[in-house]
Amino acid sequence: MVTCYLRYTLDPYKLQEFEHYAKLWIPLVERFGGQHHGYFLPSEGANNLALALFSFPSLALYEDYRLKSQSDPDCQAAFQYAQDTRCIISYERSFFRPLLA
Repeated sequence: MVTCYLRYTLDPYKLQEFEHYAKLWIPLVERFGGQHHGYFLPSEGANNLALALFSFPSLALYEDYRLKSQSDPDCQAAFQYAQDTRCIISYERSFFRPLLA
């Protein structure tokens, strides 16, 4: 299993737009075989940072999702929404493997 960790830097004046964007992606990741663990939006502290976590059974399946998302109309619409609203300033992506008992 591989878990993708996304750390977003947001425009703090466009949190509603980012929340809409996040809600678009949860079912999309799941449609392509991933398990979405949710988005974590600003609450206390920094008002411009958000996180997302989702897992795929393998890195190969994650890469397949990334490839398919490039031609999926719903994924492309979500990407375009973020670009149009400029709610995301930047993001970084890392991968982790869980250590379970």
